[in-house]
Amino acid sequence: MTSLHRLYIGGAWVEGASVARNVNPSDLDDVIGEYAYADRELTRRAIEAARAAAPAWKASGIQQRADILDRIGNEILARREELGRLLSREEGKTLAEGIGEVARAGQIFKFFAGECLRPGGEALPSVRPGIGVEITREPVGVVALITPWNFPIAIPAWKIAPALAYGNCVLFKPADLVAGSAWALAEIISRAGVPAGVFNLVMGRGSVVGETLLEAPEVDAVSFTGSVETGRHIAAVCAASMKKFQLEMGGKNPLVVLDDADLDNAVSCAIQGAFYSTGQRCTASSRLVVTAGIHDRFVEAMIAAMKDLVVGHALEEGTQIGPVVDQNQLDQDLRYLEIGRQEGAKLAFGGRVLERPTRGFFLEPALFVETRNDMRINREEIFGPIASVIRVADYEEALAVANDTRFGLSSGICTRSLKHAAHFRAHAEAGMVMVNLPTAGVDYHVPFGGRKASSYGPREQGRYAAEFYTTVKTAYALPL
Repeated sequence: MTSLHRLYIGGAWVEGASVARNVNPSDLDDVIGEYAYADRELTRRAIEAARAAAPAWKASGIQQRADILDRIGNEILARREELGRLLSREEGKTLAEGIGEVARAGQIFKFFAGECLRPGGEALPSVRPGIGVEITREPVGVVALITPWNFPIAIPAWKIAPALAYGNCVLFKPADLVAGSAWALAEIISRAGVPAGVFNLVMGRGSVVGETLLEAPEVDAVSFTGSVETGRHIAAVCAASMKKFQLEMGGKNPLVVLDDADLDNAVSCAIQGAFYSTGQRCTASSRLVVTAGIHDRFVEAMIAAMKDLVVGHALEEGTQIGPVVDQNQLDQDLRYLEIGRQEGAKLAFGGRVLERPTRGFFLEPALFVETRNDMRINREEIFGPIASVIRVADYEEALAVANDTRFGLSSGICTRSLKHAAHFRAHAEAGMVMVNLPTAGVDYHVPFGGRKASSYGPREQGRYAAEFYTTVKTAYALPL
């Protein structure tokens, strides 16, 4: 028997309109739980609860908010192994990755507990003598947070924590595939002292819950992480109703490897960036742009390293690559493997669906060589353990190829040249640049985001989160 996990609306756990099961991608016979789904009426109830709670929460003291967020962060960190196991069980990350993600979520809440006490502001003289000017930040109001399945607790944390820290009320709509981590986080928040209506969990379909949130005039802002197509739809709806919106979408991130790179480090960066977390990261190194002088040695070393990767059950000791998240994602990965072959790319290694003792979505990491940057496998985000090698003549061509994409999230280079490293940092058309490091992996206290089709709006994380979750007020006063 599995227990039913309810919605959290207006400070109470409530029954949903329907129920969905959550299944382990490492073991399809393992049902993690049953989770309530909201319909339009329940979503409207949550919106009304948030709107009713907004004035009092806006006026709440910074110490109250700081204490609440600190309690949330402390409990997450204390339960990191338990919650990490749940995360890995439902999403397919390895256990080490799952525990690491949970720890990051806890650290995010504790960071924003501190930010509650550092709201900032400015006092300036007016150009008119005797008049003072104060510049302050106020909460946006009611924010809808729509999160993806690939980081089921870290991404919710880096949206929820600043939203609450800056005095906003939250409507949290997680991805269907990872309701377990979302519910566990909501349950912790529900016991941390958050007033009724300030935080609400509305699980359910995007076409129902998501659309209701987008259409509601009582929702002041929407923060979304997910696909480009959905992001464009959200942008259109929000723009029409003048809602503030923030979008984090796809990536087709290059890792440039120059002739002078440390080969072992370059291979390590490529393996970690392309295949860890089963390649299901928007910051994954899906395009490996390699100069001619090191190309053959790099490919040979990549294949040797890939042969040693252990693909298996996410919770088993020694597993390095867990399963793909579900059948739909596996089918998409397999379609792109076929597209690559049809385009003339050579599959140098991997791409097999693997059998393991448990039924799951296990895919062998794949490496294409002899590819061109204009191939679909190098233009479109695959979101799986599949990478392509693009041979280039020199640094100048490598930079041009790296920037030749509609995306601009993360970009990396492996080189011993200070000149090329500095030039790449200055000229890579991406929101984040990595030198001799994997393209995936950003600290919780610094801004996260990209350019072009990867992102829209203010950056997430760190102090820069205030740009989205607050609005600036300029007040003039003539002394009495």
